[in-house]
Amino acid sequence: MREVVLRPLRHTGIAGKLWIAFLVIVFLFGCYAYYLQLKNGLKVTAMRDYASWGLYISNFVFFVAISLVGALISSVLRLTNFSWYRPITRIAEIIAVSGIIFAGLIIIVDMGRPDRVLNLFTHGRIQSPIVWDVIIVSTYLVMSILFLYFPLLPAIAYCRDTLTEKPKWQRWIYKKLALGWTGSHTQWRLMKKSIAIICILIIPLAISIHTVTAWLFATTLRPGWDSTNFGPYFVAGAFQAGTACVIIAMFVFRKAYNLQKYITEVHFNQMGKLLVFLCLIYAYFNLNEYLVPAYKMRGAEGKLLNDLFTGHYAPLYWSVQVFGMALPAVLLLWKKARKPLPVAIIALAVVVAAWFKRYLIVTPIMLHPYTPIQNVPANWAVYFPTWIEIAIVSASLAGVLLIITVFSKFFPIVSIWETLENEGIELEEMDNPEK
Repeated sequence: MREVVLRPLRHTGIAGKLWIAFLVIVFLFGCYAYYLQLKNGLKVTAMRDYASWGLYISNFVFFVAISLVGALISSVLRLTNFSWYRPITRIAEIIAVSGIIFAGLIIIVDMGRPDRVLNLFTHGRIQSPIVWDVIIVSTYLVMSILFLYFPLLPAIAYCRDTLTEKPKWQRWIYKKLALGWTGSHTQWRLMKKSIAIICILIIPLAISIHTVTAWLFATTLRPGWDSTNFGPYFVAGAFQAGTACVIIAMFVFRKAYNLQKYITEVHFNQMGKLLVFLCLIYAYFNLNEYLVPAYKMRGAEGKLLNDLFTGHYAPLYWSVQVFGMALPAVLLLWKKARKPLPVAIIALAVVVAAWFKRYLIVTPIMLHPYTPIQNVPANWAVYFPTWIEIAIVSASLAGVLLIITVFSKFFPIVSIWETLENEGIELEEMDNPEK
C-alpha cells in the first residue's frame, strides 16, 4: 500500500505537469487582473452603487460552503466511527483548508483597499456581523489546518524517512513538519486524543461559520434576504456542495493516481447516498425560502421573485433547481448511478449549480432594492461582470485546485494509517506504517 500511495510523490507525469502549468497560468493572469484593479480602483469592475456585491461575494459564499466538508462531514463521520470513510478523510480536509484560505483572500479582493483590512481588527465594532465573520473565518482557518495536520503527522514522518531522493529543501520541510514523530505508543495516543478533541470543537465552529455568513445577508434590509431561514439554509447548501466536491476529488485522484484499491466503489456508493439525502434536505429549505414570499407576491419581494421565476434570471434559476437538486436526487436513487463515473458527473453538476446558486443569492437581490433605482446611468441597474472580475474569480478557483494538487504531490492523499486501521490492523501490528 505504501508504495502505491507514495507513487504520485515520486513521479509526476506529463498530464500532471500540464495541469499544474495550466493552473499556474490562470492564477498568474488573475494576479495581473488584480494588479489592474489595485492600480485603477474598483471602477474596472461592474460593481456600482446598487450592485455593490457581485462575483467576488458569490465566490466567497461558495468557498465558505465547500470548506464545510472537511470539518462537519469528516468530524461527524470520525466521531460516529463510520469506518468506510477513513481513506477519503484527507481529501475532504484539504478541500476545506484550500476553500477557507481563498474565502478570506477573495474578501480582501472585494474590499478594494487591502491596506485597510487591519481596520477590521483595530477599529471593528463587535455589533457588526462583518466583524463576527472575520473572527469566525480566522478561527475556522486555524482549526481546519490543525484538523488536517494532526492526522497527517505519521505520513510526514514516513515521507521524511522514505523519500530520501527528494531535494534537500523538501526533506528539510518533512523533518520540521514531522515534529520528531517516531511512531511510539504515546505519540499515537496523544495524536488520536487531539483529533477527537478537534472533531468535537470544529463541529459547532463549522456550523457557526455558515450561519454567521448567512447573517451577513439576513441582517441587511433587502428583499430576498430578510429571512430567519438563512442560517440553516446556508448550512444545508454547504453540506450538499461540499459532499459533491469530495466525490469529484475522489474520482480524479482514484483515476490519476491508480487508487482503485483504496478508493473503492463502496465509497462512491455511500457518498452518492449521502448526496441524495442532502439534495432532498436542501430542496426542502429552498421550498421554505421561496414558497411563502411567492404566495404573497407583494412589493419589492414580488418583483424579485418574478425576475427569478419568469424574468431575466429564470433560465439560470430553474437550471439550478433542476440540475443542482431535483435531477441528482432522482438519478442517485438508482445504484447504477452511484458508480464512480456517473456519480462524479452528477456531483460536478451539483457543484456548478451550487456556484450559480450563490450568484443568484447575491446579484439579483442587489438589483431589487426597496427604494426605486432612478436618476442614475442605465448600466447601474444591471450587472454583468467585467473580464477583470472573471479573471480574478477564475484565479481563485485555480488557486484552490492548485493547493489541492500540490498538496497531493508532497503528501499521501490517502491516509495510510487510517486505511490500515480500517482493515483491522492494530497500531502495534502496523510496524509503524507511517512511522
